[in-house]
Amino acid sequence: MTTMLTTKRLQELDGRHHLHPFTTYKDLASKGSRIIARAEGVYLHDSEGNRILDGMAGLWCVQVGYGRQELIEAGQRQLETLAYYNTFFQCSHPPAIELSAKLAEITPEGMDRIFFTNSGSEANDTVVKIVRYYWNLMGRPSKKIMIGRHYGYHGVTLAAASLSGLAPMHPQADLPLAGFVHIDAPYVFEHGKGQDPDAFGLEAARALERKILELGPDNVGAFIGEPIQGAGGVIIPPRSYWPEIQRICAKYDVLLVADEVICGFGRTGNWWGSETFAFRPDIMSMAKGLSSGYQPIAAVALGRRVGDVLFDADQEFVHGFTYSGHPVACAVALANIDVMEREGLATRAAGALGAAFAERLGSLADHPMVGEVRTEGLIGAVELVADKATGDRHPAGTEAGTRCRDACVAHGLVMRAVRDVMVVSPPLVITPDQIDELVVKARAALDDVYADLAGSR
Repeated sequence: MTTMLTTKRLQELDGRHHLHPFTTYKDLASKGSRIIARAEGVYLHDSEGNRILDGMAGLWCVQVGYGRQELIEAGQRQLETLAYYNTFFQCSHPPAIELSAKLAEITPEGMDRIFFTNSGSEANDTVVKIVRYYWNLMGRPSKKIMIGRHYGYHGVTLAAASLSGLAPMHPQADLPLAGFVHIDAPYVFEHGKGQDPDAFGLEAARALERKILELGPDNVGAFIGEPIQGAGGVIIPPRSYWPEIQRICAKYDVLLVADEVICGFGRTGNWWGSETFAFRPDIMSMAKGLSSGYQPIAAVALGRRVGDVLFDADQEFVHGFTYSGHPVACAVALANIDVMEREGLATRAAGALGAAFAERLGSLADHPMVGEVRTEGLIGAVELVADKATGDRHPAGTEAGTRCRDACVAHGLVMRAVRDVMVVSPPLVITPDQIDELVVKARAALDDVYADLAGSR
């Protein structure tokens, strides 16, 4: 459907009726939203005709790029065949069956059982219920506390937001709920400057052991973490970190949950971030790249330790959603995985392309506003600082990150600001020339903000 409404009229209607996520409503209504009208490949086009390189792949999710006919046609075929049916009442349908089997094939060995949801938030909410249910079935009902990390992001439902360690999310809804605690993140730039990275990684992981002992091992059910903390600022842990986390979880009989919502489906150069960082979770949540954002779909994969216990419980699992395993979403996800396999996208972020991305984004490290650049596969972060020599942050209220985000858009680039960290996560189909374009536009934005801040001193 092509709208004939003007940008101004769309903005008026949007400001009057549409409540956006994570938005100050009066502020947005006064300035007017940016209306994205169409997209192809790695580019967006707004309603004013501007072409913008999408350095965030939507919200970390459009792995195969925009406008892929294979996914469009898969959705259309499924709509014509079976537009909807549920998976309640002992019913199923081919797309859900085939997708669950495909996920069991491409996830790490033993992840044999798949539960479908519609978003990463729902997937992690489901994880909370499964962890509690598992320990009840095991006759250890006190093991209910879940440990996450500061700067962790796991979604926005009451339970998922409680898992998350982004403090600004909590006060409005009186969160976190009881039973959720957090430890420090393995944030080298913030907490480990001057230290040996592997030594710092071990020390950061051992914060989990200290917290388990403080709470009592009989009270801790699970630890959850993103292999790389995406929405918290692309916090990439040292290689020593995750194997030590796994050792600690095994020692104290604590389930290990990998939130693969951002890192899964090729973002780090493997199908799964847990493969990149060499650990094996008991439970995995996934979303985003599962359908490259073409349809809302997510899933929880259970390893045999948990999955077999639930399967053998001989009682109803009283959980599910109207759209769990929606046939159209499953069909599109299957087509998406097929494209990724045929084009080698699951590992494309490694090798030459990942090296090119690291080198080109890393070239921004010489900018006077930049304290550090870090990358893994096709995900990266640029730390903005007030003093390059000391790494000191900009004073509160400067909003260097927000200014840089807006300057990026003015130069035809989407990057995301997390505090004063600029993060980037382009579609996996991006080319080396497009990476060059991304970095040229990012540098131009940094130059603008640097000059603006210097002029305001």
